[in-house]
Amino acid sequence: MELKIITKDYEPSLLLKNNVFDIWGEMIVKRNKEKWNYEIKKYGKKEVRKQTFPDENYSLKAINESGFAIGAFEDEKTIGLAVFKNQWNKYLYLEDLKVSVEYRRKGVASSLLKFAEEIAKEKKYKGFWTIGQSNNATACELYLKYGFEIGGLDTEVYNHTSQKGKQNIHFYYDFL
Repeated sequence: MELKIITKDYEPSLLLKNNVFDIWGEMIVKRNKEKWNYEIKKYGKKEVRKQTFPDENYSLKAINESGFAIGAFEDEKTIGLAVFKNQWNKYLYLEDLKVSVEYRRKGVASSLLKFAEEIAKEKKYKGFWTIGQSNNATACELYLKYGFEIGGLDTEVYNHTSQKGKQNIHFYYDFL
C-alpha cells in the first residue's frame, strides 16, 4: 500500500465511491461528572440493515483551499481516502474517511490517519477531531481503537430530518 497527498495527478482518487456498510448497533454515550462513557447496543439480526452514504463531488481546488486530502493506493488503484479541513482550534477536522469494502479491516484507515498525523504536525496542529453517527458503530469503534476520545454529543442535529433520533458523537485525538 502506498499513501500519497492528493495532487492534480491523483485528482480522480477524489471520486472514490462510498461503499455499503452494516448498521449493526448503536453507540450510546453518556456523561457522568467529568467523564464520557459509552456502551454499544447491538441490534438483533432482524434490525441489522445496510447503509451507503451519498457519493461526494469533491473538488481538489476547494479541498486545497480549506485543507488537504490523502489517498491509499494498491497498484495505482485508490483503496482509501481521507479529507481534512483546517480549523482555528489547533485540531484538524477529519471530514471524510473511507476505505473500499474489499480492503476494510486491513489497516488502511489507520495508515491514512498515521500519514495525516505527520502532515498535521508539520502544519502545527495538535490533534484531529471528527464526528461519528451514533448508529455507525463500526466507525465509532474505529476512532476509539485508534485512540480518539469522546469529547461531545450532539443530540439535536437530526431532529428535522428523516434520521430523527440519531446523534453525532464528537471524537478528539491529541498528538503525543
